[in-house]
Amino acid sequence: MTTINGIDTASFGSLYPFESHVTRVNGHRMHYIDEGQGPPVIMLHGNPTWSFYYRSLIKGLKDRFRVIAPDHIGCGLSAKPDGGDYEFRFQRRVDDLETLFDGLNIGGAVSLVLHDWGGMIGMAWALRHPERIASLVITNTTAFLPPAGKKLPLRLQLIRRGGPLAAGLVIGLNIFARAAIHMAPVRRLSSDVKKGLLAPYSRPQNRLATLWFVRDIPLTPGDPSYDLALQVDAGMRQLSSRPAMICWGMRDFVFDHDYLAEWQKRLPRARVHRFKQGGHYLLEDAGPEITRLARNFLSNTGSRT
Repeated sequence: MTTINGIDTASFGSLYPFESHVTRVNGHRMHYIDEGQGPPVIMLHGNPTWSFYYRSLIKGLKDRFRVIAPDHIGCGLSAKPDGGDYEFRFQRRVDDLETLFDGLNIGGAVSLVLHDWGGMIGMAWALRHPERIASLVITNTTAFLPPAGKKLPLRLQLIRRGGPLAAGLVIGLNIFARAAIHMAPVRRLSSDVKKGLLAPYSRPQNRLATLWFVRDIPLTPGDPSYDLALQVDAGMRQLSSRPAMICWGMRDFVFDHDYLAEWQKRLPRARVHRFKQGGHYLLEDAGPEITRLARNFLSNTGSRT
């Protein structure tokens, strides 16, 4: 049996045949994948996924690129601290990436592949280093405040402001991650893929990050992460000229067509590919096609060593 930071990988290892790397980042053990050689491509996941979500894209790019896919602290095969010694906030996530990337000797400009919370976190890091960003691949995410008049879906509102009952459902019953494997993709997932997505969150003590990612969604000026989100929102114009590709699942119940339209305003030169039968877990619905598009895009307009 192989375990990494207490997570048994036996149930999904055949789908995730990568060498695991673990390093200490700001006091906690962070897991990441670092495969292949060539121009660097960094893949950033959201909530409640982890680097397993990018498995097909990693396989499809690693012969031509250096692919780096970290697990945020509290997620995937990274450490699962409690709230007493880790601040589950947007700012801390960006600082963690800064420390990780500084230690990996990533040369040259990088391409970012972003999904869900990975969009906001990744773009915040990118705006610290705009000169290092070669290109962007955007998939059902945001790096700006909600479009005008847009509200969170009720189910997210209940978790975000739901108090002890909502916390009990997420921590005790794993309702957020379990619901996601059914609601986020359009096509039905195999049992092995479900096991892989859920494996890091098999115990209540491992689910704190899934709760706090929702509670940290910045919506109003009083929210702890609002100011940083506002800075990212305003700063995106610095990257508007970078080559960009948007692959969008049109059946996403959170990041819907309004978010896609907002991305098109902010990245007006981006190539846009809409997937009518794609949901929030777009790579689960259209993995081979996304891989083909990303490989072609990054080979022609992406990072260079």
